[in-house]
Amino acid sequence: MVHFKIENLSISFGGITAVDHVNFEVEQNKIFSIIGPNGSGKTTIFNMISGIYKPVSGRIILDDENLVGYKPDKIARKGVARTFQNIQLFGNASVMDNLMLGRHIHMKTGVTGGACMWGRKSGTAKEEIKHREIVENIIDFLELQSLRDHFVSGLPYGKRKLVELGRALALEPKVLLLDEPSAGMNTEEKDDLCIWIKDIREDYKVTILLIEHDMNMVMGISDRILAINHGIKITEGTPQEVQKHPDVVAAYLGEED
Repeated sequence: MVHFKIENLSISFGGITAVDHVNFEVEQNKIFSIIGPNGSGKTTIFNMISGIYKPVSGRIILDDENLVGYKPDKIARKGVARTFQNIQLFGNASVMDNLMLGRHIHMKTGVTGGACMWGRKSGTAKEEIKHREIVENIIDFLELQSLRDHFVSGLPYGKRKLVELGRALALEPKVLLLDEPSAGMNTEEKDDLCIWIKDIREDYKVTILLIEHDMNMVMGISDRILAINHGIKITEGTPQEVQKHPDVVAAYLGEED
């Protein structure tokens, strides 16, 4: 079943076309990766999906609804969550607090409302408990228990990446955009991340779109892969099909060698 669809998506900056009529479909609970050289338009596609950029043409369809024109907060409420190449967390807040911020779209009382009203209204207290239970489950899932009260600024880079992943999960997304999730991680952390991404798909029933330069990871966990260069679709298919495509080898895999 098609869950998420991009139709003829295009955008230009200063007269230069960054993404040129890109099309793809992602079935529900699948891992779909986008690969290509630096500057090929991968992150620009994510920026359009998440509402940071507005495409000049095309549609972004989630469950038969076109998201084009929606602001980022509305797109998040529709079920799209994202991590970034450059970590965007609150360094002087704890792991728990950063993950709680990921619950903001589900909070009737606001991010700080639960804490301020604790003990004064039973409904608010119940809401606070519910959100904390969800976040605690994510902390357990990502094995961050020992770090839950630590400031994010003091964590190793790889752990901060996990916290950002956890915050995205706290949004309870239908579609999760992972932009270079393994960047800065060592081999062991990358191996763990591969397992978590697969488990997220299964346990959280999330459709995952992945941008990643680590080809071992991409080929190991993707159901389908889209290769682009200069904002243009080169090919799409299974990992086995894509890695053998001569234009992919020339444009992307070849540069790795």
